[in-house]
Amino acid sequence: MRATILALPLVLFASAASAQGSFQSCLSGLRSEAAAKGVSGATFDRAMAGVEPDMKIIEAMNNQPEFKTPIWDYLGTLVDEEKVAEGRAMMRQHASVLAAAEQRFGVDRHTIAAVWGVESDFGKAKGRWPLVQALSTGACLAPRRNAFFKGELIATLQIIQRGDVRPERLFGSWAGAFGHTQFIPTTYLRLAVDGDGDGRRDLVDSIPDALHSTANFMDKAGWVTGASWGYEVRVPDGYSGPTGRNPKQPVSSWAARGIVKFDGSPLNGTGNAGLLMPAGRNGPAFLVFKNYDAAYSYNGADSYALAISLLSDRLRGRPGVQGQWPTDDLPLSREQRRELQRLLIARGYNVGEPDGAVGSLTRAAIRDVEAKIGMPPTGRPGEKVLRALKSGRV
Repeated sequence: MRATILALPLVLFASAASAQGSFQSCLSGLRSEAAAKGVSGATFDRAMAGVEPDMKIIEAMNNQPEFKTPIWDYLGTLVDEEKVAEGRAMMRQHASVLAAAEQRFGVDRHTIAAVWGVESDFGKAKGRWPLVQALSTGACLAPRRNAFFKGELIATLQIIQRGDVRPERLFGSWAGAFGHTQFIPTTYLRLAVDGDGDGRRDLVDSIPDALHSTANFMDKAGWVTGASWGYEVRVPDGYSGPTGRNPKQPVSSWAARGIVKFDGSPLNGTGNAGLLMPAGRNGPAFLVFKNYDAAYSYNGADSYALAISLLSDRLRGRPGVQGQWPTDDLPLSREQRRELQRLLIARGYNVGEPDGAVGSLTRAAIRDVEAKIGMPPTGRPGEKVLRALKSGRV
């Protein structure tokens, strides 16, 4: 659940030399604030024992992408064949849990599984930062958003005090998202539920708790049982009407503008809809309904909501995006990214493990390859670079 994370501005912080003293002084004040929210001194002291600021967390907060990720790249790794196969396998393995969550909250199992897959790759990528350390670092050394980090830190201490999640298992993102479906601590306190009947709400080590909690989130966000999130459409050439998730209009008004389903059939659906064109007027278009908004509320970004929606469709056996993205350099799947990294390693580049995750080392190597083949050095993992490496041009 990264909506708040994506919205965080650049962080200003003290120099490393003064950070430690500032941190310890801040912790003293936080102890009083936590006590006012019901966190005992004993809980605070145990949780904070030995905790020191980690300036790598500050670097992560300030680290801006080297380029804006195009929507087709974003979807290329989150809704590829590998993810679909994994998702279907996990749905079979946890069929009874998903069925129970669907029955309890009215959110279909394919959507619940899609959130799980996008958020943590079905539990394989739940985050690496100790939550108490990450949030206390942000609370004390990130003055522009210290209120956010303080609130999330105190919520984390409340979770620890209640005993729902073992403290040593509380790892997540630098902004506090944790567990199989990446709730931030304040969202956990509001919406996490017990899914396995043990009286605890453990989103880290209980898959039922995580999946039921995700269904509860979507339900509270306005999910309409049995309704569609939307579907891909065709827009007439030269279309100049409204676009965007909001404001929504009756389906009949979109039909009157000449918009049809991608297969040419008439539009349908209950309630008002928005026309989403995430790559502009030359790319694929989607009519999106209220359930799309529920997915959007989980993260606060159209790219994310579209990934959830499209992955849920693929898990149902429906096709993916059928329109053409406006690019002559198509995105790479995760397996293709691993292949790219293996080829880079074979040519002497240091990119770390060939895991398909494109970090700064891989981007630096790609930039070098791009320069050698006469492309602008963007660091983007696309088909052109992969083809150049496979053909031996580099």
